[in-house]
Amino acid sequence: MAVPGPGNSIALRVKSPSDVGAASELAAAVGAAGATLTGLDVVESAQRFLLIDLTCNTVDAAHAARVAEALEGLDGVSVQSVTDRTFAMHLDGKIGVVPTVALDNRDDLSRAYTPGVARVCLAIAEDAAQARRLTIKGNTVAVVTDGSAVLGLGNIGPAAALPVMEGKAALFKKFGGVDAWPVCLDTQDSEEIIRTVKAIAPSYGGINLEDIAAPRCFEIERRLREELDIPVFHDDQHGTAVVVLAALKNALRVVGKPLPGTRIVVSGVGAAGSAIIRLLLADGAERITAFSREGVVSSADVQPDPTRAWLAAHTNAEQFSGSLPEALAGADVFIGVSAPNILTEADIAAMAPDAVVFALANPDPEVDPAAAARHAAVVATGRSDFPNQINNVLVFPGFFRGLLDSGVTDFSDAMLVAAAHAIAERVTPAKLSAAYIVPSVFDPGVAPAVATAVEAAAGAASSSGTAP
Repeated sequence: MAVPGPGNSIALRVKSPSDVGAASELAAAVGAAGATLTGLDVVESAQRFLLIDLTCNTVDAAHAARVAEALEGLDGVSVQSVTDRTFAMHLDGKIGVVPTVALDNRDDLSRAYTPGVARVCLAIAEDAAQARRLTIKGNTVAVVTDGSAVLGLGNIGPAAALPVMEGKAALFKKFGGVDAWPVCLDTQDSEEIIRTVKAIAPSYGGINLEDIAAPRCFEIERRLREELDIPVFHDDQHGTAVVVLAALKNALRVVGKPLPGTRIVVSGVGAAGSAIIRLLLADGAERITAFSREGVVSSADVQPDPTRAWLAAHTNAEQFSGSLPEALAGADVFIGVSAPNILTEADIAAMAPDAVVFALANPDPEVDPAAAARHAAVVATGRSDFPNQINNVLVFPGFFRGLLDSGVTDFSDAMLVAAAHAIAERVTPAKLSAAYIVPSVFDPGVAPAVATAVEAAAGAASSSGTAP
């Protein structure tokens, strides 16, 4: 059942009779309508009336309308305005360009622009590497999408994807100090996307691919990583994989099970699921059974897609051939990055003792988290209204900070694993519990720890003479 949340917060300005009980009556009406009151302020007081601003969390737009109707139904009360606070936050966008140098006089302008800037241009023309030091390139990332697989919304196109990409760019700056800019492409042709990203790459120190549907995302990322001299990171794959690995390491510490030998069932082998499986295997997992929409992934299947073929060759060593619920019987870990409500409480009850359940489909997980928690020792979701939110914001700001600061042209599994370990270690033994397996996204130490770990892994690869 949906519950009120800050994503559907509204602000109401209400005119009420001037009465000592007015505020409590309004608060009671909001509660009776099923909303959560988060603020109440008297903004104007007169002999006969009060103007009161209310903020409250609702479920959706229809629920917000019911709250307003409930207030209007009170004797002498009128609702002057209703504002959707989420839409209000997005007015004119969430990011902007701010100069980092003074432009207060003629001398400033002569250095920042003509004629002085010509000398900097010539220096870069002589040595292209100077662009990282003398322009925004060294600290700027393009957040690139075609709008084909946005959040839980699907193929909504580039313009509708822009608010998400703006938010991503804001998070880059807030948590990693990285300047990022949305690049929403009006094409879903893979070759055209690759050509376009290559054409704009000189302005950026890295490319963050976002919300591009599988299987096209795999080929786009592979080609760009091969053909560009800057890191190209598909966050839906690698960011998700890193935070899942970090959370799983801590969850297994809670239940006292080692990653090698732990029996893991993964539902979903798209961008996120395939990358999760690859990274778990890179960090020592041995027993993974994966499921797609068509059923269990097996080496007996003929897979024309190279990603699926790789998964078929590296998972399901026991050649299990049953259904997802059957695979869960006796399993230690379930990781879902697939579809809502595909499992029942009974399916979770059939898992091994001290089971771990990561039901990450958004906004509705694969199994009701409350029902899963009655049987599993640790439960995590992708939602902010349950404990243990698995959120990529723990990864990408610090990961790109480390990539940019180390100056590498690509990243490796070793860097991804190092980032996961850094995130996991932010949860100290004193804090670790079944309800706290990943640090808060507002922990100011996460991004620096991830950046340091990535730089160290890059340095180790450089000193050993191996590719990053």
